[in-house]
Amino acid sequence: MMNLNNNPTIDQLAQLFAARKDSLDDHLLWVSQSGEVRLDRLPPNTVEDEFESHMPSMRARFKVYRRGQGYVGKKAAADTSFVGRVLETLQQEWPTAREREAIKVIDSLN
Repeated sequence: MMNLNNNPTIDQLAQLFAARKDSLDDHLLWVSQSGEVRLDRLPPNTVEDEFESHMPSMRARFKVYRRGQGYVGKKAAADTSFVGRVLETLQQEWPTAREREAIKVIDSLN
């Protein structure tokens, strides 16, 4: 479990990525109103907007990690550069996202 309000670590985020399988599903990394970071699989043929409507506590999310692209799973979790960029982006975006009513869509990791 990882919460952006409780000094999150790269290891906590890597555990979220390692717990999922890239080859099975699309995934969505999102943050709840309380700061909890989640990486949930998307049911087949679900678009992000549908998922958002079922998660009223969502305050921020990344674009969907599509199945088979290597962004989720043990290999992705082992890529400390990738996970570090995701964590840095989350930490930069969270202060403004938690104050908003609308969901902040985090578009890139550049």
